[in-house]
Amino acid sequence: MWTIIKIDKRYFGLLKNELNQKLGLGVNFYNPKLCFEKYKKNKLIKKELSLLGDYIFCFHKQFNDPVILNNLKFTKGLKYFLRGFEKSQIEIKNFIDKCKESENKEGYLTQKFYDMCLTNNYKFSSGPFTDQIFKIINIKKNKIDILIGNMKININGDKFLFRSI
Repeated sequence: MWTIIKIDKRYFGLLKNELNQKLGLGVNFYNPKLCFEKYKKNKLIKKELSLLGDYIFCFHKQFNDPVILNNLKFTKGLKYFLRGFEKSQIEIKNFIDKCKESENKEGYLTQKFYDMCLTNNYKFSSGPFTDQIFKIINIKKNKIDILIGNMKININGDKFLFRSI
């Protein structure tokens, strides 16, 4: 059963070890991440950002037992279990599947994760056009035709991150 937990990032390694000791093998963690590339003083800087902040997904078959969850709630590195995860298993699984389908070979989410619409304005979050506002003209598989000011540009949709504004 999947659960959503809030963690203390400083003690995440310790949390993993303690959960593996208490529950045995079969504990899986999933944390979707984004990688931003920005130019700062003519240097390319990469930043890793967790999509969910301090929350991560954790799977173990014994998470459906409330006694076990009660015993785990004072584990070092664990702030709390998000309530209601028992009723949301299908939605959690669908979200994780969508994230995994959208990951690149390094494990970061790509632009495929977001739904794009031709009528919205967008802003680049990475690449040479960082912080530039543009409009999507046409979408063809991985290629996207955009309009920045009066300039029409064809970009690869997998290489750049952008968000709707």
